[in-house]
Amino acid sequence: MSETRRQAVLSEADVIVIGGGIAGASTAYHLAAHGRSVALLERGDIASGASGVNGGLLGGSGWGRLPGLDDYLSMGSLELFKMLQSDLGYHVEFRQSGSLTAIHTEEQYSYALRVVQSARAGGRDVELLTTREARAIEPFACPDMPGYVYSRQRGNANPVRATRAFADAARQAGASVLTGHEVTAVEALADGSYRVSTRRGEFRAGALVLAAGAWCAPVGEMLGLSIPVIPVRGQMWATEPLPPRVFQGISSMESQLFWKAHGEDTTPHNLTHRGGVRQTRHLYGRQTQSGEIAFGGDRQLAGYDATPDAQGIEVNKTHAGEVLPLLTDLPIARTWAGLMPFTLDGEPLIGKIPLRQNLYIVGGLASSGFGRGPMAGKLLADFVHTGHMPHVLAESDPAGRVTDA
Repeated sequence: MSETRRQAVLSEADVIVIGGGIAGASTAYHLAAHGRSVALLERGDIASGASGVNGGLLGGSGWGRLPGLDDYLSMGSLELFKMLQSDLGYHVEFRQSGSLTAIHTEEQYSYALRVVQSARAGGRDVELLTTREARAIEPFACPDMPGYVYSRQRGNANPVRATRAFADAARQAGASVLTGHEVTAVEALADGSYRVSTRRGEFRAGALVLAAGAWCAPVGEMLGLSIPVIPVRGQMWATEPLPPRVFQGISSMESQLFWKAHGEDTTPHNLTHRGGVRQTRHLYGRQTQSGEIAFGGDRQLAGYDATPDAQGIEVNKTHAGEVLPLLTDLPIARTWAGLMPFTLDGEPLIGKIPLRQNLYIVGGLASSGFGRGPMAGKLLADFVHTGHMPHVLAESDPAGRVTDA
């Protein structure tokens, strides 16, 4: 079928989803699985934004005794990654590897001890390991650290493969996934439906889902709305492919302690820089199935500029070398950056925007959109389909947070 003919057939849908990242693709998949007709519109390729250029790390430390929204998003997404690979047959390089968080100082150790004690009291699956215990599962970990926090539930996956797998699963379930369709206008019609114009045609649907990541605010402006999502640049670097060396996800306690003490002072929260000045170092990384050892961490306000900062890359590599000394003398083979969607109050936006009829959003997932996006999409799809808000989405309700522009 020609693109022109296909577009004519699919110009009407129950739901239009704007955005082909992992949250949008998951939303489209789950809506289609509910039997709804769906058109997903992506201006570039699937996974061309933050969903395709992140570190591929997946969070979660168990459901706990009283799970909240973050537990649902993290642990629920882990289950969806398992489903995608084990049940639907997509090889997305998912592995529930666990993770180690390095403790650099005695102050960090005291803080980590409190964190672990609180987490375990709440039913979380975390441990405080001695350096000897940590090196038994991560042999190249630095022997000079006071200790490591171990989270056995965490995992990793290939960002591009996983995001495109959700999009393909959406297609298989009956959704129309259209790339190269940059949205140029969005009109709310009198009957509560929407007309969405792209450079390649117009689409109409009874409901609209905004899943545009760091671009949610510009899309919202088309509807006369102010959506409190801003782009934050994250950047990464990687070595050439190597034999297996790193077996866990790796992070550092340094930024966690700093943000606990200072992270709520300004908005958005949990950045590494303020006014162009570094406040702390942040670290995360892993070895991919291809053999690259990839790390990142910086979070800066840079508008929509996704150009890597060379100085920040060097700071991050030094930080990584403190945790894994084998990295110190390894050259950097490539660097890259992406734009993450941070909200001003630090909470995601998942739910119905009451200022307009039949308008929904799944966004503001900040630096963990890849690891939380699948379940965010499922929860929103269930909401759109049934009309009943899952109780956990009360924590992410857009009401009062999205305003008229």
